[in-house]
Amino acid sequence: MTTVATTSASTVDPTSAVQQAAQSIISGSTNSTMDVNSLVTAIVNAKVAGQTDALNNKKTADNTQLTAIGTLKSVLSLMQSSLTNLSNGTALGAFAASADGKGITATADTSAVAGSYSVSVSNIASSQSLTSGLIPSGSLGTGSITLNLNGKSSTIKIDDSNNTLSGIASAINSASDNPGIAATVVNGADGQHLVLRSTSTGLANAINVTVDSSDSALSSLGVTSGTSTTDPNDPNKTVTAYTTIATGGSNWTQTSSGQDAHLTIAGTAVTSASNTIKNAVSGVSMTLTADSVSSSPQTLTISQDTDNLKTAITSFVTAYNNFISTASTLTSYDSTASSQGALLGDSMMNTIKNTISSLVSKGIGSGATKVNLASIGITLQPDGSLSTDENALTDALTNKSSTVASLFNTTDGVAAQMNNNLTSFLATGGIIDTRTTALNDDLSSIADQQTQLTAYTAQLTTDYNAQFTALNTLMSSMSTQSSYLTALFGGTNSAGALATNKS
Repeated sequence: MTTVATTSASTVDPTSAVQQAAQSIISGSTNSTMDVNSLVTAIVNAKVAGQTDALNNKKTADNTQLTAIGTLKSVLSLMQSSLTNLSNGTALGAFAASADGKGITATADTSAVAGSYSVSVSNIASSQSLTSGLIPSGSLGTGSITLNLNGKSSTIKIDDSNNTLSGIASAINSASDNPGIAATVVNGADGQHLVLRSTSTGLANAINVTVDSSDSALSSLGVTSGTSTTDPNDPNKTVTAYTTIATGGSNWTQTSSGQDAHLTIAGTAVTSASNTIKNAVSGVSMTLTADSVSSSPQTLTISQDTDNLKTAITSFVTAYNNFISTASTLTSYDSTASSQGALLGDSMMNTIKNTISSLVSKGIGSGATKVNLASIGITLQPDGSLSTDENALTDALTNKSSTVASLFNTTDGVAAQMNNNLTSFLATGGIIDTRTTALNDDLSSIADQQTQLTAYTAQLTTDYNAQFTALNTLMSSMSTQSSYLTALFGGTNSAGALATNKS
């Protein structure tokens, strides 16, 4: 919005200004000089004061309404945000998942199905870790090292710039195409060792290192992994498959084997390379820790997330009450102070308030199946706000799921209908946008009128200055001529130079 200079309102009485002008003319005729600037300012201000005040008052009123509408729009936007998960079914369709034992945490999305499942974990997934034998200090030679893990590989050139053990470890870690192997140098009592660790769990993420070099020290870093199902403590016993060292074992030790997680869910065997197991139960993600491994199964329960739903409903009630409070302020009237809200009696405000209030009070459905907010413990108060009975709401969420589902259905539920109306109110071209545009257009017009009035005031001042300056000059000239004539012909109680001329 463009701001233009305006002429300050004047409290000068036009009649008084004319009287001042008359007095100045009289003074001029008696050889006294007029104060032209003050006289012109008084007359011009008196002439434009009414129009200036009218434009300033209209501008103030428009800006006050724009501020009020901005506040209203903000409150409505916050209320719509609080309705999102209720109107689209997210809150109603949310499920919670929990296990009654240790080491299993779970989450469920809207595709989950309520139910209970027996879960038994045999082992969790682990990552392979290998430690080399003693590696001499200093240069290890030149050549290349190729890292391979789960079908991905990276070849690293070893030269004079990186052929120490710490240089090789750094080169592995910084390789842009590193397949998922972290390298660390451990300095023990006997000297330095290279530790390689797979950054991912699972049997398939086994470490393989191929060295191309004629130097024995560098070549000793080669190692190939394999798998085994033989119990390392009992050769006659079979266990879950795990990684082993196939070649290079003379210079490497496996300090941690790579292994898949193995568990049963509702009697069905499940294998996972990761300890985060997704969709083994539809819509459910489980995370395992070592505490989950037990000979006794635990129960995984999937149920509606009533806590999340209650939070969504409570947020809506809070946002609605905030709207009611704001609307009350914007439409208030104080007869004692003779003040009123910026949107008192405003048709736009009344339309919005009446529409939203009616949606809160109306029922959903018909006949015996008709439900409303009071059905779940949320009642309408005399001032238009909502009050929540926490116990009644909790009971409804726990024991009356069908009532809650009907009240907040995504087709014509309370939240869905309110969201649709709010979208209409807040949309471009909607009732609020239309009013805002009209007010801004009016402010633009006022700015143009103020610019024109400023130009008119300046021109009027110029014209009056010229006229009164000329008048002042004329009055001075007349006064001079009067004195001359008096000197010649005489005046009251005096005789002029020609008075005694007999010829």
